Amino acid sequence: MRDVVALALVLAVQIVCASFLIGGTVLTLLGIQHRPISWEMKELLEIGAVLGLVAGAFVGIVVLKRSMRRQQRAEEQLRQVSGAFMELMQTRFRDWGLTSAERDVALFAIKGLSTHEIAALRGTAEGTVKAQTNAIYRKSGVTGRPQLLSLFIDDLMDDAMMAPSVTAESAGPEGALVLRAAG
Repeated sequence: MRDVVALALVLAVQIVCASFLIGGTVLTLLGIQHRPISWEMKELLEIGAVLGLVAGAFVGIVVLKRSMRRQQRAEEQLRQVSGAFMELMQTRFRDWGLTSAERDVALFAIKGLSTHEIAALRGTAEGTVKAQTNAIYRKSGVTGRPQLLSLFIDDLMDDAMMAPSVTAESAGPEGALVLRAAG
């Protein structure tokens, strides 16, 4: 939110500065009479306008860099969550004793593909996919896709809720940050 306000403020300053720099020329081109100002005042105002544009560009660069760092952190977190989800699925599939074919079908079902789409991807009949999904539901103890997906979401949410959070405790020797697991 702070970056949005900063960008809006920078944009407003840049618009005012640019308007001042081209304002006199536009008024002259349109034939609008305006009261001239002294050349000293005009020079000071132009220098101020240029400084405003430069400062706006600088702030824009800072905000862009911050946004790019946030995006990189978010992408890294997404990769970690994706890896944890795949690991969780493989563990559950092993625990349930799913065959290789059933694992493929379960993965496609969790991704939201229809029975027809799964059959086409696997090169099998829809009846075979239906039999495999029924075996998956029986082995996992659920009655359908929503419950199957819910098992994984619940596990991820429980893991996220149980994971110890890390807090900054104090600065240690040589300025190193000492971390403590909050429990």
